[in-house]
Amino acid sequence: MKLQLKPYKEQLEDWPQTGQHIMAQYDEEKVIVYQSYRPEIGHFATQHQYFGGPFSLSRMTWIKPNFLWMMYRNGWGTKEGQEVVLAVHLKREAFERYLSLAVYSNYQKSIYETKEMWQKAVKSSNIRLQWDPDHDPYGAKLARRAIQIGIRNKEIEAYAKDDLLEIEDISAYVSEQYTHVRAHKLDQLVLPVECPYIPKDPEVSKRLQLTSV
Repeated sequence: MKLQLKPYKEQLEDWPQTGQHIMAQYDEEKVIVYQSYRPEIGHFATQHQYFGGPFSLSRMTWIKPNFLWMMYRNGWGTKEGQEVVLAVHLKREAFERYLSLAVYSNYQKSIYETKEMWQKAVKSSNIRLQWDPDHDPYGAKLARRAIQIGIRNKEIEAYAKDDLLEIEDISAYVSEQYTHVRAHKLDQLVLPVECPYIPKDPEVSKRLQLTSV
């Protein structure tokens, strides 16, 4: 597994406790995002290193750069249809493109002059964004908010192949770490290293309403 890891409790000391942040593991080349699928889709993706086979290009797919948000969503890989947990090594330029094109899932009065303008933007956009409460390892809501990004139409075709560097199946690692959560031994929990991601374009940060760090 190529993810950089660090004890959860050590990271917790450095993570922002409130605000809207894109918590992610990244470098100049890539950004790690997470998805969970049923075995037919997840195994095809890792074996072929692209999304195909039973993967649908006609449905919106959601990516999450925040590991614990993904664990909340998939129940640490225990929910039906989400047993295979993937760490997708996404080209950073692709992630930047998604952020620049993203339209909010709900109406934002401070960004869109009218609800009709927002609805028009939603209809024409291939990238959707949504802010939700972040969660701790047990699934409890936090004051900090986490982002998830929806991809569809021509952008999902690019995501499925061209935007990818590598797809890792991290299901065994997730299962191992979940044993510490179930045992309430968070001092033994080791998670992917994450810190707030800042888009290269300041206007994108402003539109996403990111909290300054």
